[in-house]
Amino acid sequence: MTDLATQLARVCSAAFEAEGLESRWGAVKQSDRPELADFQCNGCMGAAKQAGMNPRALAAKIAPMIDAHASVDRVEVAGPGFLNIVVKNDALAEQATWIGADDRAGGGMVDQAEKVVVDFGGPNVAKPMHVGHLRSAVIGDTLVRLLRFLGDDVTGDVHLGDWGLQMGLLIIAVMDEQPGLPYFDADQSGPFPSEPPVSMDDLSRLYPMASTRSKEDETYAKRAQEAVAEMQAGRAGYRALLQHFIDVSVAALKIDYGFLDVSFDLWKGESDVDPLIAPMIEELKEKGFAKQDEGAWIIDVAKEGENVETVGKDGQTRLKNPMPPFMLVNSRGATGYHATDLATIKDRVETIGPDRILYVVDQRQALHFEQVYRASDQVGYLSRDRLEHLGFGTVNGADGKPFKTREGGTLRLADLNQMALEEATRRIGETGLSGDIDDEEKAEIGELVARAALRFADLQNQRTTNYVFDLERFTSFEGKTGPYLLYAAVRMKALLRRAADEGVVPGDIRVEAAEERKLVLALDGFALALHLAREKRMPHFVCEHVYGLSQAFSAFYSACPILKDGVEPEKKASRIALCKVVLHQLEAGLGILGITAPERM
Repeated sequence: MTDLATQLARVCSAAFEAEGLESRWGAVKQSDRPELADFQCNGCMGAAKQAGMNPRALAAKIAPMIDAHASVDRVEVAGPGFLNIVVKNDALAEQATWIGADDRAGGGMVDQAEKVVVDFGGPNVAKPMHVGHLRSAVIGDTLVRLLRFLGDDVTGDVHLGDWGLQMGLLIIAVMDEQPGLPYFDADQSGPFPSEPPVSMDDLSRLYPMASTRSKEDETYAKRAQEAVAEMQAGRAGYRALLQHFIDVSVAALKIDYGFLDVSFDLWKGESDVDPLIAPMIEELKEKGFAKQDEGAWIIDVAKEGENVETVGKDGQTRLKNPMPPFMLVNSRGATGYHATDLATIKDRVETIGPDRILYVVDQRQALHFEQVYRASDQVGYLSRDRLEHLGFGTVNGADGKPFKTREGGTLRLADLNQMALEEATRRIGETGLSGDIDDEEKAEIGELVARAALRFADLQNQRTTNYVFDLERFTSFEGKTGPYLLYAAVRMKALLRRAADEGVVPGDIRVEAAEERKLVLALDGFALALHLAREKRMPHFVCEHVYGLSQAFSAFYSACPILKDGVEPEKKASRIALCKVVLHQLEAGLGILGITAPERM
């Protein structure tokens, strides 16, 4: 089975074909006017225009063919030719029963699965993550979960920043503090100590100090440049020290990501493709893809019509829509992000063989990725249409500017997580939801609520927009929030436990009340929400669905007594069965969003 909209679309398409018209006019969606109909088909206007017919007259021909279907209660022609479709209660009951038995809770699967790499996270080694990393983490992780749910073969890669100048700065900073370490002896080839000589706190302290000093001290900056050049050239001690920096950083990153329930299949960094870069550059030179330009090696990625000289009104000559070249090797003979990103595509193509690579990275990197994608297309690694930059907006404070600490500094992600945990715990205590729950379970629930608050607050926004961070609102158990969704799920779980205690067993679902109809129609929208989220790479469609489903359940719960005295047994069995179906789908949707509901609160 599939969702009702898809089933009805087949019926409508067949009706249009019977009239000698294209099947595409039979598209069906849930009605914009739910008080008038459950579904609507708007194809008669377009089909009639194409065929030179009267749209309302065409609708009058199509309607009886749709009305004859077993699931349809009635079809009405409205306005200039809209087809309003109301389905039978029995059809809704059958649909709810199928959703309850379906492993994917009615979410469906893609027709053509793809092998996808999702590049997200992108933290830098030796730098604590900050609030700006929240969006890439939760959007990327949710897309991984969504694509897998729908049947795609997905690999998530954190893509660590571990190869740039910051590594040279750290090497000389550690050298100045601990000059006797064996890593700084040029004659040493190893083995080197297995225990790292620095902690994450050391790295967090040393990097900003070294970075600031390098901007004021040319000699210090030159030392850092020489150190990173030697490291990239393969100096054993520096490579061993780099590995310590990576290991220490990844251990800290896993704690922050773990709080958000974000995980990766690969913990690769820029350094992993270093062995590929030199042979890649030589190959691109030999094949004529790279050319010299003022001492650098570049790939011209401008399209025809770009980078054309024009004369402005001021008489000055300038480039029209300039597209900078892809910098393979700069004039100093060094490689940068362009080369490592292109080598990473090459590596992924050779080791994973993806159909597509998605990059969940700040929108401000759009130009860089466009250059990389065009270069990849030109050299034949992966075509431009298989590479997608999923940019996102910023997390802002109440002033509309990027979120900062009270002191004006960048807020660390670890501190943000802790703030959310403290606020969630306070809210649970204030509402009295914790009841007789012991301290250990209360702490676990606090983490689940904090995670739901942070993830849902971010994901409910359209990916490309900015949003204002308001922890008090995000942790509320009322309104469009993660904690509200947890409360809805916990209430369903409590109902099911009570029903079991009272001997009420889920039975055949019967749909009678208006609120029952609306609830099943809400359930039926799951597949559409997931496929829209996949197609547009926008998790907020899933957020809209689970929130709407929770609201529909709340209305059903208020209007339709479930376990109250006086409710007939068959109705109790039906409604508790419907409750079980809603929980099944709600937990599936929350799971895609990376949110887990506790058993009780």
